[in-house]
Amino acid sequence: MDRNENEIDYVVKQAEAGFQFLQKTDVIERAELMYAIAAEIEALGDILIETAHLETALPLGRLQGEKARTVNQWRRYADAVRTGLYSEARIDRDPNGQFDLRKYNKGLGPVVVFGASNFPFAFSTAGGDTASAIGAGCSVIVKAHPAHLKTSQLMADAIDRAISKQGAPSGVFNHVLSDSFAAGQELVRHRFVKAVAFTGSFRGGKALFDLGQSRPDPIPVFAEMGSVNPVFLLPDYLGNNLEPFAKQYIASLLLGVGQFCTNPGVLVSVGGEQLDRFKAELKKELQAAATGKMLHAGILDSYNRLKGEMVQYDGVSILEEGQDNTAQDFAQALLAEAEASQVLANPKLLEEVFGPFGLIISCADLNEMKNVMEQLEGQITITFAASAQDIHECQALFSIAQDKCGRLLFQGMPTGVEVQYAMHHGGPYPATTDARFTSVGPDAVKRFLRPISFQNWPNEFLPKELQDGNPLQIDRLVNQQWTKA
Repeated sequence: MDRNENEIDYVVKQAEAGFQFLQKTDVIERAELMYAIAAEIEALGDILIETAHLETALPLGRLQGEKARTVNQWRRYADAVRTGLYSEARIDRDPNGQFDLRKYNKGLGPVVVFGASNFPFAFSTAGGDTASAIGAGCSVIVKAHPAHLKTSQLMADAIDRAISKQGAPSGVFNHVLSDSFAAGQELVRHRFVKAVAFTGSFRGGKALFDLGQSRPDPIPVFAEMGSVNPVFLLPDYLGNNLEPFAKQYIASLLLGVGQFCTNPGVLVSVGGEQLDRFKAELKKELQAAATGKMLHAGILDSYNRLKGEMVQYDGVSILEEGQDNTAQDFAQALLAEAEASQVLANPKLLEEVFGPFGLIISCADLNEMKNVMEQLEGQITITFAASAQDIHECQALFSIAQDKCGRLLFQGMPTGVEVQYAMHHGGPYPATTDARFTSVGPDAVKRFLRPISFQNWPNEFLPKELQDGNPLQIDRLVNQQWTKA
């Protein structure tokens, strides 16, 4: 249903009331709410999986795994919130009574979450953005992705049930079903909204970021906007792993029909006989790989347009095409190749093609590979397919890479993102709008917090996180010493 401006205003005011409720809760109470939401999602039966399968064409097994991941996210984030880790409570008291300073983190305010199309559970209505915002003490307004509205509604209903059972007001979570750009714009502009979370295209994320910055009171827009996730294939490793690495690369490139934000869309190596043999293996692997169905017709149209543009650029040729399938919404994979000199002359060749497309870049030597690395924009991941000897010999390349990405891999593939404290799923612009924060792992909660300091306040009026006696039994930094005392 489309919502006009008055309806959006009503929803946001409900969210403001939900935020004010959450501000009166402590970390233990918020964690209990999050556990309850996880239980309601877990209890959703086959109808959730079947509905998502029909709306997205994602395989049933993949959806079962993603549902489990989503439930785990809520519980993992709740565990972290419960410990007080993100409260970051600090107490500094002068022994002579000159000052009493206490500081902790509190929620920013209502957060608008734009659901992603490629992960209907883990990055959408009940995904990590929603979980981390509620963990921070923020109410949430989800604008459902139009590609899976029924799935989104099922998830929203589960969250609503949990909120009701916990005795919280409905405004803690709000669900907007609309395919209107205007509705999204009104949400971002509303004076009560204090942050935005988005996963999707550069165009969409940048538009929301600009909108957030143009407000009379600018707000943070945490947008994850994609990446080519380049793989740098170094000589010693290639010589010892040619065939198995070709299998590994094609499997990762085609995973999810190339519709992950971490598919390795670019591979960079030094030209020569070894690389020629490797390309032959890539062709063989691609020929044997099955074709997949994309999420919806709009993504397929964009993929076909962008890959068509890529192979029209000077110096780019088709290395191999995957199996063709004329069925609706099926994508034909494509491997292209180009010399590094052409890539250095045309930065557009290092832009993302969302789908099963890979570009193999051949360098004259390691110095030219370094030049390609320097030309890269910010990435979510960079992978070194390298041996220890390779890294020892390519320290300059390794050093530059650390300034270009949020996650740096030694061997392996970037697809497969663990929901862990040490995971960083983000990166320098244009991969995201704020490289300091992750959208995966419990540390995602940090995005929606702000510090507030209390000076000389009576104990009874302080948040529990800062009261004498530490009633929540969380770790606190008291006069420069960590303690639960």
